[in-house]
Amino acid sequence: MDKINSQEALLAAYAACKGSLALRLLDKHDINSPKKEILCCGGTGCHASNSKDLMDLLRKAIKEHGLENDVKVIQTGCFGFCAQGPIVKVMPDNVFYVQVTPEDAAEIVEKHIVGKQLVERLLFVEPMLKERIHDYAKMSFYAKQERIALRNCGLLDPENISEYIANEGYQALAKCLFEMKPADVVQEVLNSGICGRGGAGFPTGMKWKIAAGVQADEKYIVCNADEGDPGAFMDRSIMEGDPNSIIEAMAIGAYAIGAQHGLVYIRAEYPLAVSRLQIAIDEARACGLLGKNIMGSDFCFDIEIKLGAGAFVCGEETALIHSMEGLRGEPTTKPPFPANIGGGYWGCSTNVNNVETYASIPVIIRKGAAWYSKIGNWKPELDEKGNFKRTISGNAGTKVFALAGQINNVGLVEVPMGTTLREIIYEIGGGISGGHEFKAVQTGGPSGGCITKENLDTPIDYGNLGKIGSMMGSGGMIVLSDKDCMPAMAKFYLGFTKDESCGKCTPCRIGTRRMLEMLEKICDGNGDEAMLEDLERLARTIADTALCGLGQTAPNPILSTLRYFKDEYIAHVRDKKCPAGTCRKLFKLTITDACIGCTKCKRNCPVGAITGDIKQKHVIDQTKCIKCGACIDGCPKKAIVKD
Repeated sequence: MDKINSQEALLAAYAACKGSLALRLLDKHDINSPKKEILCCGGTGCHASNSKDLMDLLRKAIKEHGLENDVKVIQTGCFGFCAQGPIVKVMPDNVFYVQVTPEDAAEIVEKHIVGKQLVERLLFVEPMLKERIHDYAKMSFYAKQERIALRNCGLLDPENISEYIANEGYQALAKCLFEMKPADVVQEVLNSGICGRGGAGFPTGMKWKIAAGVQADEKYIVCNADEGDPGAFMDRSIMEGDPNSIIEAMAIGAYAIGAQHGLVYIRAEYPLAVSRLQIAIDEARACGLLGKNIMGSDFCFDIEIKLGAGAFVCGEETALIHSMEGLRGEPTTKPPFPANIGGGYWGCSTNVNNVETYASIPVIIRKGAAWYSKIGNWKPELDEKGNFKRTISGNAGTKVFALAGQINNVGLVEVPMGTTLREIIYEIGGGISGGHEFKAVQTGGPSGGCITKENLDTPIDYGNLGKIGSMMGSGGMIVLSDKDCMPAMAKFYLGFTKDESCGKCTPCRIGTRRMLEMLEKICDGNGDEAMLEDLERLARTIADTALCGLGQTAPNPILSTLRYFKDEYIAHVRDKKCPAGTCRKLFKLTITDACIGCTKCKRNCPVGAITGDIKQKHVIDQTKCIKCGACIDGCPKKAIVKD
């Protein structure tokens, strides 16, 4: 496609959607506007909650009222507020409905669209204020966020490239091709201060500079979309909600380093993300944005998808490269690094970044490094040419976190670097759920560590988290309360890393198994204080000797919980008690004299372990009891306790 035709395709795509997008970009309440757009979350979570049926019924109701020319139903990507899905947003009214079911479709159309009244029962209830809010920008969950990587998620139809183009899409690529040299692009990314969001935090611009400096006829640029960290579903959400941002960023990176081929390595069990990414790639080719002579320039670049099996170790770039080559996903010693000849895909120079890193690149190019570097808490020093002296920072820009656990507002949050944990947990997250007390927050997923209440005011960035024994990782943030057992939590994460070990090196293959065995004994009440010393010694040895990041960081949950919650370990091995009451072999359920014999516990017990007559105190058969807690949850008199 030559330059003229490519420009015409872009202009046509822009014209097709710019009017429609204007409704969505309005940030004011205009319930009397005759034109409406009903945005429905189309992410995986909402798909599983029947959002497709919801959209079909909304369209049906709109047709029944003869409003097809005035009201459109648009499928978008994830809004981020996953605990409240499926989510429906009506524009330009800026009204945000939560936990919407297909049965609510007719009421939304009849009451809101036709009757011009809010459906009050579907509005979000602010946990701290106990009041209903219709404007998402005023919700505590969104108010302190600054969405850059997630900027288009929940706004655009991810299966329509025209909408992406109409919202400034591919302008950054055009700027690179016609206004900047490859070295200028590299320097702009370097000056922005953005670091890899996959966990290691290596400066992205430096990574590109190294790859650009390699003289080779064949180079590759890779998007790591297969990270197995449970907190990395934000990458999936970006691919499902804004796949064109990844394509544009990879093209920019390829131009900067001199690559001709792009590969997206994505786990096969993300079918929706794979489908939308392939649609975006096909549409980009049709518009002349991938393939030969992109936008009529001399730049040629294309992308293909490589499916992975979802191995956690393939978050490490050399293991990922081996998997793409059809080999076992095992890491190798470095050097050579992937950027070096002999270290990358099929031995070629290769640059690897993750999804979240790429998602920010088009905005950095479009708005400039100076704009991006002011976000967060980075204070770089400039040289005489105006370039930044420091190349490793990690404190510029924003970071996406998957906020989960014992928290009121569960979902994806994007905040500037330097935001404190207290702000995320108590302002964005809405505080601890169920009236429980905060105990700790686990950042960095299975490879991370625990942060206690003493460090809640720590500004979040790579350096600060490292100082207090945790890490950024790919963005998992699990909030723990007084109902969580810390040794059991460490056991849970270690079980994951043990299963995900590739088995190549002995410290990880054998060491993680031995540590897990010790934790199992401790949680079962079969450990002793000497075992705690052995556990810590083994954990430090593995951290020092394992081959790759998976093995080196696998002991982190153990080391951080031993550091901050040693008393809980002591209680397990010395007193044979679990302070949180979650380790099943360290407590039993008994019924107190407060029992009124209502038989509710007896009826709720899944194994028939409770006996007793009506209005008589009931008894639990300890040989049958599986300690599931169903009896506790159902008892109206709180007569069942853990001993």
